[in-house]
Amino acid sequence: MFAQLNGPSVVDRERALFGRIVVMMIGQPTPPSRADVEARFTAILDGGQSRDEVDRWATRAIQSLEYAEVDETIWWALGMLSGIDLRAGPGEPYLHDDEQVLGWLTEFRERCGVIS
Repeated sequence: MFAQLNGPSVVDRERALFGRIVVMMIGQPTPPSRADVEARFTAILDGGQSRDEVDRWATRAIQSLEYAEVDETIWWALGMLSGIDLRAGPGEPYLHDDEQVLGWLTEFRERCGVIS
C-alpha cells in the first residue's frame, strides 16, 4: 500500500529502466540512405547546408552506427563528410574546397552505380 500512495516502487522503477536499456541495446540504428548522403554533398555545394551542419550530421551518424552493418559506400561517404568543415586555422580556407567535394560526390555516384 505504501508504494501505491507514493508512486511506483523501487523495483518497478528498476524494471522500467531496465526495459528501456534493453530496447536501446536491441534496436539497431538505421544508416542514412544513399539519397540522404547525396543530398548532403549537394547541400554543401549549393549552400543549402553549412559544412558545420553536414559535419555534425555525418559524425553523429558514424557514432550511432559503430556496431551496425552499413553499406560500404555509405560508410565511405560518411567518412568524407565527417570533417568537411576543417580549416588549416582560424579564418583560413577549408582543407577540402568545393572542387574536391564535387569530386567526392562524383565518386560517390560512381560507387552507387549511378554513373558508369
